[in-house]
Amino acid sequence: MKKRQRAGAPAIAAIILLLSSSEISSPSPVAALSTLAPPPTAVGRGKVWTIPKKKPAQRPRTSGRDTTTVGTLTVPSVGCGTIAWDDSCPELASLVSSALEGGGAFFDTGERYGSHARTALGMGWGETESLIAGLLREAADAGPVPSPPAVVATKFTPAPLRTTAKSVVDACEKSRRRLGVDYIDLYQIQMPDIVKPLRSFGLDASHDEAYWDGLAECYHRGLVKNVGVSNYGPTLVERCHSHLAKRGVPLASNQIAYSLVGRGDGAQETLDKCNELGVKVLAYYPLAMGLLTGKYTSSDDRAGAPSLSCSKRSGLERRDLERYARGLGGGGGTVPPRGAGDLLFAMEDIARQRSKSVAQVALNYVICKGAIPIPGARDAAQLEDNLGASGWRLSPARSSGWRGRPT
Repeated sequence: MKKRQRAGAPAIAAIILLLSSSEISSPSPVAALSTLAPPPTAVGRGKVWTIPKKKPAQRPRTSGRDTTTVGTLTVPSVGCGTIAWDDSCPELASLVSSALEGGGAFFDTGERYGSHARTALGMGWGETESLIAGLLREAADAGPVPSPPAVVATKFTPAPLRTTAKSVVDACEKSRRRLGVDYIDLYQIQMPDIVKPLRSFGLDASHDEAYWDGLAECYHRGLVKNVGVSNYGPTLVERCHSHLAKRGVPLASNQIAYSLVGRGDGAQETLDKCNELGVKVLAYYPLAMGLLTGKYTSSDDRAGAPSLSCSKRSGLERRDLERYARGLGGGGGTVPPRGAGDLLFAMEDIARQRSKSVAQVALNYVICKGAIPIPGARDAAQLEDNLGASGWRLSPARSSGWRGRPT
């Protein structure tokens, strides 16, 4: 039985978006919106998208769980991202309890996740791993933990001084101890080895295969039950799959950015390749940074709705989102004239028919494509709304009607 330890300090780190490599499937969450033709049912709805307030989340049921598989794991069809977790979030304990009770306890984290400055500078890795361990221990101390137990996935981060298989094994041991478990459910490589600060000095050798050997060693030592990768494009994921197979290790997963509007820049091709190989895709940014929730408006013209000007996104992210909210175009004509409006109004129609929220429709679309969405959540209400995307499916006509043409 897996043991859990008490938590230390929390975490969230900066994400390194590696868009410069064709072998990394990390499209901008909004960059592929131009590939979607406006649905006919959404024509003539107005010039700025303003989504009606979404319906209250339905509390997940403990019976009739909607599950899928990742390697040897049986997990909920919707996971929970933890990159925004830290000890300043007062609702995390209730979130974890709700996830355990509702059968939605599939948490994705990484050694690099952390909110403190020292983590961002590489001096405090593992804070979110420790936080999750403490929260799960608190839940266990509060009473019998419902079955099934939580599934926790974490990640190894490539770095210039990590060049061997042993570096993966050593990092895995540290993550395992921080999580307080006998083995890690799913251990992933966070990205391909392309961060080369000394490239100008000729020091740019790739260590991807060494990392794959490290995953295999962790697997054979029993430190992990399943292994995966993140941000791998179709060619690299196939190479990794073949390399691990020669060591007798199945590649269980590949985590990429994927959403209804984020299928370009190789994301759809990567999903198709993974489905072909039997590698489960974990989809981060499934709500396109909130764009697919009706959460943001171009101004404060909807009572109770936050505007982009109040968003905590970076300046670049706000500008990108605002162009889609307003339909201002730009970027060589990549933004439709009416932005995301037509698409979101069509999603609202479906949400109303299904008694679901717009976000739940967006997440269900990802599920229908064979991937596991891992939206973030910082309180029980957000988690429950996310889990409301499971237990039902869009019709084939609906899920294929937004096919578009990835760029």
